[in-house]
Amino acid sequence: MSAAPFSATHLDFHPNHPLHPSPLDWRDQPIYFLLVDRFDDNRPGVPAYDPLATPIGRDPAQGRRFQGGTLRGVTRRLDYIRELGFTTLWLSPIFKNRLDLDDTYHGYGIQDFLQIDPRFGTLGDLRALTAAAHQRGMYVILDIVLNHSGDVWGYPGGHPYFYSGGQRFPFGFWRQQDPAAGFQREDAIWPVELQDPELFKRRGEIVDWQDPAQARDGDFFSLKELDLPNPRVLDTLIKAYKYWIVNGDVDGFRIDTVKHMESSATAIFCNAIREYAKRVGKHNFFLFGEIVGEDALIQEYIGRNSRIEGTSERFPALHAALDFPLYFVLEDVIKGLADPAALRLRYEAFRQVYSDHGEAGRYFVTFVDNHDQVGKDHKRFLAGSPFPQQAVLACAYLLTAQGVPCLYYGTEQGFDGAGPDDRYLRECMFGGQWGAFNTSGAHFFNPAHPIYRGIRAVAKVRAKQPALRYGRQYFREISGNGQDFGHPLDGRCTLAYSRILDSDEVLVCLNLDARERRDFITVDRNLSAPGTHLRDLLRPDRTFAVTDSGGRACVQVPLAPHEVAVLKVD
Repeated sequence: MSAAPFSATHLDFHPNHPLHPSPLDWRDQPIYFLLVDRFDDNRPGVPAYDPLATPIGRDPAQGRRFQGGTLRGVTRRLDYIRELGFTTLWLSPIFKNRLDLDDTYHGYGIQDFLQIDPRFGTLGDLRALTAAAHQRGMYVILDIVLNHSGDVWGYPGGHPYFYSGGQRFPFGFWRQQDPAAGFQREDAIWPVELQDPELFKRRGEIVDWQDPAQARDGDFFSLKELDLPNPRVLDTLIKAYKYWIVNGDVDGFRIDTVKHMESSATAIFCNAIREYAKRVGKHNFFLFGEIVGEDALIQEYIGRNSRIEGTSERFPALHAALDFPLYFVLEDVIKGLADPAALRLRYEAFRQVYSDHGEAGRYFVTFVDNHDQVGKDHKRFLAGSPFPQQAVLACAYLLTAQGVPCLYYGTEQGFDGAGPDDRYLRECMFGGQWGAFNTSGAHFFNPAHPIYRGIRAVAKVRAKQPALRYGRQYFREISGNGQDFGHPLDGRCTLAYSRILDSDEVLVCLNLDARERRDFITVDRNLSAPGTHLRDLLRPDRTFAVTDSGGRACVQVPLAPHEVAVLKVD
């Protein structure tokens, strides 16, 4: 199999060992998303961060460079992630980028789709990681790119070309690190099937990101747009990513920049991968995508909604999408800066689109922080917040509301990065030269951190309560006096909602106020009847009586500032 790293046509897609099976439902497997370069480098003896002793000061230039995180480092921290209550790893792209560049630490500028970037490790390291994860009941998802390659070639003259009316520009030259005759492993692009200039769109860099034609056909900055409608391109990428399923024993793909691709290409790729995964024993291989937009756009890619252009044919496409509609409203609601009605309105689409709106959660991966923070001016959720406990509130919402919850690394340690560009969202966890809180040389893997402990407590409750994973969701009315009820109009309120599955009701209460609240909250009187008591699953020593108020069943729940309660009939 020596030719496999060079050519997709020589790959062997027949596993020579049993592959790990898929989970029955991905809502059972909360996701922890990390950037491999910024997570852990497997070095011993790095001191823990101490806010009173760790020196302040770091070189901003380091934020744009590789810091040294590896797959072995991720493996070392599996128990840290598992104990937090997250059972799926989403790894940033691990495939080989140009080795002569030091600014593609994020992995999205792929040069070789069939090789792991040596700065991250080896195929053996990936296999060891997935094996160790599977032994712990965990799963591994790879971030993959179809839309573009790295900056593997240049336009004539070597200077940037920009999108201009859809004009197709001439090909210039392949970038070669090694001047030896013929393409060496550090030159051009691999596999060899992609070494044809006709397989790139060559429209120049996107100028207007709001123009659909440019967003689909233009180069993503200096990254080069692949011509996905060309069957040779898509066939090569399908084979390359099949290789990683069988050789890495991974459990899913997160697909980058889906909005910038033809929907037919997404559907064809997903259908091919889905069928192959089933053939090798992964019957629920997870495929979810990044689609920055509202529900109407996301619906074009989920399930059987994806069309083949020019026909009425529909293909199965993505299983799920990142829940950007929720992301756009959740932060302000949790921080008490927006009317909670904005959050309730987001879920109306579920009832309009899905006949069983309780199942709608399977189609969305929910999040509050990520490596881009689109529309948030390069600020993590906690940037500028005087209340670190709000991070627990936000993550508690993800863990108890509909969807597959996803936590971005560092949120559980209170990371609050903010700055003029995305490097400030991508701090090192392991003591590199670009650590959080303007520090370097100290690690942040602290399971005693109050945010870590708060998230872990809610995650443990979620794991034991099927209603929090599969149930329908209803926002509840509140009252300050036990008589006058309504949905809260002020952001500084008790945000309450029920998850209902069959005969179980679990009531989630989030105090979004910096003051104590003692609101009455409505419940379903058929499931949580007056005269019964609800026990707080986070603090089992507390129970609250359900009473009747003018025909409504309600419960008064005293909450400390920014406290979470999760209640169920005792």
